[in-house]
Amino acid sequence: MKQNISLFTSTLLAWYRTNGRNLPWRNTQDPYAIWLSEIILQQTRIVQGMDYWLRFMEKWPCVEDLAAAKEDEVMRMWQGLGYYSRARNLHKAAQQIVALGHFPNTLDGIKRLKGVGDYTAAAIGSFAFGLQVASVDGNFYRVLARYFGIDTPINTTEGIKLFAALAQEHLPQGAAADYNQAVMDFGATQCTPKSPQCEVCPLAETCVARREARVEQLPVKLKTVKVKTRHLALYYIRWNGMTAIHKRGSGDIWQGLWTVPEADHLTSDLCSTAILLQKDVKHVLTHRIILADFYLLTPQQQPTLPSDFIWIKEEEIENYGIPRLMERLLSFSKGS
Repeated sequence: MKQNISLFTSTLLAWYRTNGRNLPWRNTQDPYAIWLSEIILQQTRIVQGMDYWLRFMEKWPCVEDLAAAKEDEVMRMWQGLGYYSRARNLHKAAQQIVALGHFPNTLDGIKRLKGVGDYTAAAIGSFAFGLQVASVDGNFYRVLARYFGIDTPINTTEGIKLFAALAQEHLPQGAAADYNQAVMDFGATQCTPKSPQCEVCPLAETCVARREARVEQLPVKLKTVKVKTRHLALYYIRWNGMTAIHKRGSGDIWQGLWTVPEADHLTSDLCSTAILLQKDVKHVLTHRIILADFYLLTPQQQPTLPSDFIWIKEEEIENYGIPRLMERLLSFSKGS
C-alpha cells in the first residue's frame, strides 16, 4: 500500500483546491463554530444543516450564550433535525466548556465533551487546532475501501482499526485539515455511495475497485441492526382553544420533546369519540419505523389526563420543541 501514499494524498489535495466546497465554518478557526457545525452535521446533510448552523450562530454567537440558554430553547431551535440527543448533548457540552474556561485543544480533552466521539474530536482538533489526526467518517471508509480494494467490513473491530491506521498513514504533515476536508468532499461529491463519477475521477487509473469492477461492492458493511416497527395512536385535543401536551421522559426516543396524548393516556370512552385524521403515517428513524394514527378530539368538558400533562393555548405550541411526527399531526389538525 505504501507505493501510492504520495500519489493518493497529493491527488486528493490537488482535487480539493479546485473542487472543495465553500462552507462558512471552514472560513474560521473558531472552535465553537466548528464544533457546532460538526454536531449539527452528524446524520444530517449539509444542505439542511447549513440553515440550522446559521440560526444557532445568530442566536448564540459564542459558547457562553449557548450554555446560558434553557434546554427547551435549544430543543426548539433543533426542531426538525431529528436525533434529539444531539441537541441535549450540545447544550451540556457548552456548559462543560464554560466550566472549563476555554475550549479544550487536545484530542483527549475534546473527546471528554458530551456527544463527541472519535471522528468528531478528530475533525474539530484538525480544523480548529491543526492536530495531526485523520477524522475517519463514512467518506473515508468508502474512498479508502475502493481505492485500495479493501473488503474488510467497516463496522467490525478489525475494519475500524484497519481504516483508521490507513487514513492516518496517508495524513500529510501539517495539512491535516485540508486532507480531512478533501476526503470528506471527495466522498460526498465524487466517490459517492451510488453512481460515483469514476469516468472523471482523478484517482481512476490507480483505483483498485475501478480496475477490478468492484466499485459498487465496496465498502463492505455487515448488517447487524434489525429495524423494528412500532404503532402509535396520537390524539390532538382541542378544548376551549387549548390543547394538552407533555414532555417525554428519560430514555424515550423523543426525550426532552413535547407530544400530545397517546391512547393509554385517555379513557376508552373518550378515544371512541375521536375523529380519525390520518392512518398509518410512516415515520422512519434509524432503528425503528413508526406507523402513527392521527386523531382529533373535541370534548365538551376538559379531559382528565396524567399529572405530567399541561394545557396550553393552541397557538403557543410553536414555543415548545416537538418531534417531526408532531409537526405532521399539527398540519392535519389545522385543517379540521
